[in-house]
Amino acid sequence: MSTAVSDSTPARAAVDPAQEWDAWRAERHRALTSPMGNLALVETRWAPTGETPDAEAARADAPDTVTVTEVRRTDLVSGEPERGLRFWDADAPAIRAFDRVDTFAYDPALVLEATYTPVAGARRVAFEHIRDNGGSRDLVVPGDIALTFDGRDYTLSAFDDDGTLLLVFGDPTNGDSTYGAGRFLFVRRTEDESRVVLDFNQAFVPPCGFSDQYNCPMPPRQNRFHLPIEAGEKLPAFRDGFDAQH
Repeated sequence: MSTAVSDSTPARAAVDPAQEWDAWRAERHRALTSPMGNLALVETRWAPTGETPDAEAARADAPDTVTVTEVRRTDLVSGEPERGLRFWDADAPAIRAFDRVDTFAYDPALVLEATYTPVAGARRVAFEHIRDNGGSRDLVVPGDIALTFDGRDYTLSAFDDDGTLLLVFGDPTNGDSTYGAGRFLFVRRTEDESRVVLDFNQAFVPPCGFSDQYNCPMPPRQNRFHLPIEAGEKLPAFRDGFDAQH
């Protein structure tokens, strides 16, 4: 449906959506600037295929402000698993230079209900990733999200992000007022298993907008809106001309 969500239950009626959005923005700022937030990721170091990196040695050599974690991926050519290390610096230049993430004004008309239809089995959909030079990676999409927006019908693909539906979407604002590769949005489930909520006021800049060490999925064709979505986050703002895409 293309109208704002209406929820007449007392618990929801007592919540001011604009205040809820302000709290979401404050939490986003806290998370982005935390010691392991998006701004803190300064290096990803991949071991040769088949080898296991020495995380303990890396931790021993790292400065006190740095946290080292392990990460895995699948090689696009061979299909073999790869293992690597990520280095998160609580004193990263990006954190020190970060000011804010600019946003559109809160718009209640862009809180939309949609129909959700689960799909049996582990269906996988190809998502092109920003640093794979045109290659794609298959992600689990557990259901279809049907939405009518501005008179046009969409069937959106949101993938399973640790049990939460994550929508990667594009719209005509990308590359102008918003991040060029698209934005992310967590899909909110409701008590009705066949209904979900898309609150585009909580659309956010993907991790690769804060550090070039991420490899973010890009919106597939079915997730690209024809009308500008003027809600949610626009772009990160840094002081002193700092560019997160270092």
